[in-house]
Amino acid sequence: MDNKNKKIRKYSVNRITVGDVFLLIILVILAAVAIFPFYQVILLSFADTVSYASHPLYLLPYVFDLTGYKTIFHDKGFFSSVGVSLFITVVGTFINMFLSVTGAYVLSRKQLVGRRIFLGMIVFTMFFSGGMIPTYLVVKGLGLVNTVWAMILPSAISTYYLIIMKNYFSSLPDSLMEAARLDGANEAVILVRIILPISLPFMATFFLFYAVERWNEWYLANLYVSKASLYPLQIYLRNVLISMSNTLNDIAKQLLQKDQQVNSTAVQMAAIVVTTAPILCVYPFVQKHFVKGIMVGGIKE
Repeated sequence: MDNKNKKIRKYSVNRITVGDVFLLIILVILAAVAIFPFYQVILLSFADTVSYASHPLYLLPYVFDLTGYKTIFHDKGFFSSVGVSLFITVVGTFINMFLSVTGAYVLSRKQLVGRRIFLGMIVFTMFFSGGMIPTYLVVKGLGLVNTVWAMILPSAISTYYLIIMKNYFSSLPDSLMEAARLDGANEAVILVRIILPISLPFMATFFLFYAVERWNEWYLANLYVSKASLYPLQIYLRNVLISMSNTLNDIAKQLLQKDQQVNSTAVQMAAIVVTTAPILCVYPFVQKHFVKGIMVGGIKE
């Protein structure tokens, strides 16, 4: 009887229904729709003027021309913007994580005096802000305009992430902290040596969120930075997409033969690929932590 039930259970698991096939087709179509823009951007980054004009839809790799990439890599402004973005991503993410983790841990402690008042003030900022002009006046008054810190300090902490971290720390069993206090550990030691090690998947998730936001930073740079030497990579990309600068045109003409025309689309698509590739290369290494962090809801016994 048990063998018969096992066979029935195995058959029901392995059987593919019409609904499964229909759902699979829908998922394949949605995946193709999502992947196609990236696919065409990569193809167009290797296109030349003739092939791009001959194939408007450009579904296949008709040519393999590296002029777009060579143009970007010969531009000094590109490397300057890469350095700025790397600094913003590394330093900014560290500041984000430090302030978010320490703030969330403090707010999660029930013995904190005025805890509800602090939480109410923090939640208030999620719905009401000072506005763009008052914020600009504050940044200007602090002397941060046209500095790299104008792209880091105004967004040093995310209220939304802070509250999620606080709720997570509150869900941890108090027995862990009580046992550490009996051994003479203070709050800093508890946080560094107990809470953080058991929360690595959760922390890796928010580290990825903050890093992606910092790498894609353009809004604060657009507001507070006017020096070309301080433009991050996304502002550089925006300028390339809006219009090919004279510098890029001159570089491309030097790389091409005299009878060839500059394919501005290839240069623009190459810029998109180059600015997107670094964060895509980092994601696979933190994907497992990202999946675990999303599923974390407490401590497993």
